[in-house]
Amino acid sequence: MSRHVLTTANSKAYVFMIRLLGRTSLFVLLMGLTVVATQCAEAQGAEADYMMHAGDELEVSVWKEVDLQRKILVRPDGKFSFPLTGEVQAAGRSPAEVRADIESRLKVYIPEPVVTVTVTGVNGNGIYVIGQVNKPGAFVMNPRLSVLQALSVAGGTTPFAKLDNIVVIRMSGGTQRSLPFRYNKVSEGKDLSENIELEAGDVVVVP
Repeated sequence: MSRHVLTTANSKAYVFMIRLLGRTSLFVLLMGLTVVATQCAEAQGAEADYMMHAGDELEVSVWKEVDLQRKILVRPDGKFSFPLTGEVQAAGRSPAEVRADIESRLKVYIPEPVVTVTVTGVNGNGIYVIGQVNKPGAFVMNPRLSVLQALSVAGGTTPFAKLDNIVVIRMSGGTQRSLPFRYNKVSEGKDLSENIELEAGDVVVVP
């Protein structure tokens, strides 16, 4: 009798564990799918928001058109050439905007063209950090950096750096502007507005 009761109890416990593991596995699976979906949405959002620059690398393809698939490097003038469309402006535009432009031009030759524009390299989205930092040089932003983040990427400042005299030199409309960055005030949270988001081509100078 006791053996029968024990066997029944074990069977119930086994069934309970199976159900529990099933629910746990389902929960883990759903959580995994949620994370993947979130990451994909974030990646798509980042690409949709990204504005291309000279030096960026792209892949442009037209569905079912083998001869209309190209790996492209955006030229210094911000443009690239593509069959049947001529010169296409890339710099300052998102991949979605370039895709729509190419599709519009191809409609003359191909009914309802489906174009894909993918950014495969963001070398054109670069900034420079020079002066009293441990690792001065050019750095690629992927996709954005603030001044503090740029200083961190450059290995931090040296003991000789004049932290309250840091400037960001920015080219805008053919003229250069100097934007102040006072490290001590920013690090103390007193003037966070100076911790600006850098743009491609910016030069951070640490005297």
